[in-house]
Amino acid sequence: MSESSKVQLNITSLKPSEIPSEEDIFKAADTLIESCTSWKQGKTYHKVVKTYSQGKNPGDGAPWHCRVSVHKPDEATFEQMWDKLGKDKAKNEMQFIPDIHKVTKVKEITENQNIWSIYYKFPPPVSPRVFTELQITRLSDAPGKPRTGIIISIPIDLSSPEDAELAKMEEKGVKGRYVSVERIAELEDGSTEWRMATSSTPGGSIPSWLAESSMASKISEDVPHFMKWLRSLPKEASQPTAE
Repeated sequence: MSESSKVQLNITSLKPSEIPSEEDIFKAADTLIESCTSWKQGKTYHKVVKTYSQGKNPGDGAPWHCRVSVHKPDEATFEQMWDKLGKDKAKNEMQFIPDIHKVTKVKEITENQNIWSIYYKFPPPVSPRVFTELQITRLSDAPGKPRTGIIISIPIDLSSPEDAELAKMEEKGVKGRYVSVERIAELEDGSTEWRMATSSTPGGSIPSWLAESSMASKISEDVPHFMKWLRSLPKEASQPTAE
C-alpha cells in the first residue's frame, strides 16, 4: 500500500487479496477507537455500559456505534478478558451471544489473522445471517506500561473465483457485514476498560433505520452476557491459557 493511501475502516467487504498491511489497519483502528468517546453520547445500559454514536461520514457505508465499560479485577481481570476475547474470539462469542449458532475458521492467514464465517439465527420472520470476517489481534505488553489488546473485524468477500474453495466453508444465509474495533486496556487502578466501536448492515430487507434504532441496546448486551459466561466457567477454564 502506498504512503499516500490510507485505510478507512467501513462495511465495504474486501477480497482476501485486498487485505491491507497490518500496520495500516492498526493505525486506522487506533485512531477510530481513540475518537469514539468524543461522539454523541447516548444512554447508559446495565448501569455500567456507556454508549456513543456517530453518523455516516464520507466513505462510511453506515453510522457508527460505540460502547465503553470498566471492570474491576474481582469481576474480570485484563488477563481473563484478553484470553477469551483476543484468542479464538469467534468461537468464544458463540458461547455467550445467543444469536450465534455456528462459527467456522475459513482460513488462518497468520497466528493473529484469521478469516471466520459466523452464522446467526434470529426469531422469525428474520432470516439467518452470515458474516464472513477477517479478525486481527494485537497485544501490547511492554514492561512497565499498561497492557492493551486490540481486536479488529473487517468484512470479507469470498465471491471471486479464486476464493471458491474458501467460499464452500461459508454457511448459507443472508449476507450481512460489520466492521468493529475492540480495545481492552489496563487502567492504573487495576481495572480494565472494554471499548468497542462498530458499523454494520444486516443485509436483506431489514430497513436500515430499524437496525440502527436498536444498535446501542444490542451491542451493550454483549457486556453482561460475557461477564455472566466468564463467571460460569470452571475456575481453571476462566484463567488465562499459556502462550
